[in-house]
Amino acid sequence: MEAAVTPAARLDLAGRHIVLGLSGGIACYKAADFTRELVKAGATVQVVMTQAAEAFITPVTLQALSNRAVYTSQWDAREPNAMAHINLTREADAVVIAPASADFIAKLAQGRADDLLSLLCLARPIERCALLVAPAMNREMWAHPATQRNCAQLRLDGAVILGPGSGEQACGETGDGRMLEPAELLAELVAHFQPKALQGKQVLISAGPTFEPIDPVRGLTNRSSGKMGFAIARAAAEAGAAVTLVAGPVPLATPRGVRRIDVGTAQQMFDAVMAAAPAQDVFVATAAVADWRPLALAERKIKKGAGRSVPALELTENPDILAAVARLAQPPYCVGFAAESHDLLEHARDKLARKGVPLIVANIGPATFGQDDNALTLVDAAGQRELPRADKLTLARQLVAEIAARLR
Repeated sequence: MEAAVTPAARLDLAGRHIVLGLSGGIACYKAADFTRELVKAGATVQVVMTQAAEAFITPVTLQALSNRAVYTSQWDAREPNAMAHINLTREADAVVIAPASADFIAKLAQGRADDLLSLLCLARPIERCALLVAPAMNREMWAHPATQRNCAQLRLDGAVILGPGSGEQACGETGDGRMLEPAELLAELVAHFQPKALQGKQVLISAGPTFEPIDPVRGLTNRSSGKMGFAIARAAAEAGAAVTLVAGPVPLATPRGVRRIDVGTAQQMFDAVMAAAPAQDVFVATAAVADWRPLALAERKIKKGAGRSVPALELTENPDILAAVARLAQPPYCVGFAAESHDLLEHARDKLARKGVPLIVANIGPATFGQDDNALTLVDAAGQRELPRADKLTLARQLVAEIAARLR
């Protein structure tokens, strides 16, 4: 029996060297957890701190978490050539400034370099060492025209602005300006390194189960967790696509950068998908849509009791979402999913023909519903290909690469 592969076992940043810069701000406390997450993801991390950052967190903490000595001064004597601002970025894949204060963003925008961190940002090999900036400041500072102007200049210069988030701030106010959480920063950095195979494409994805109500408290549904569909949404967004995710009732967090539409029933999912589909380049139907729904909805809870007969449940067929999209005058590239309990290839080939789509992704439903890993079989008119068992995000990235290759 194959061992399950969990997302924690995936080293998304293996082989990457990251320079993590901290400027002054209360969000420095988040940098400790972010450093730990980077190391867990397989990256080597070199921390560089400004003098202001040292007022919020000690270099000792970051050294313990990164397993590397922390640099704080451009005059650091440990470098044989006394050029830490040059040496620190020559092997780096990216410089990430988290937190980036309003003052430090202004320095970057103006090209000022009066400390080690701003020096190395200016001296980095710009063509191969990206600069990613995570703003962290009060909401009024973030909204100020000078800050917005400086961020716009950074984008024009090729930097990537991560966030900011919105919520309660240390000053007691609420609004935009919070630094993204460590997990969000990690996801953004991982996405930065993914190939942009779907850049400029519009991708529509359905995910999760549907819920077909019988009465106000009961309904027909299935065991789909939505994890595969959400993983594909994240992978497509990482690949540069504009992603719309139509999600059945699942408690999963929306992948960053993905537009989400929540629905309950198959009819609601049909309506949402059909409204969006004509503008899409790709439609991936991962949702486990109920084939039938009750013909009539009881207005009150159906009660049981002595002398009461078992109620008869009359069903009617739900609309076929995938087939309807495939029949559009100018359909997107359609990918269907077949979650079967037996005779996988036979049912997948039948679905390929019935739905009129170019690709079916087949799996054994009971073996994957609710799990973090899966194995997939890609079925098309030419044959089939196996994607061996892996965590669902790894499989999603492989599927996205396959779709991108077919679009080309």
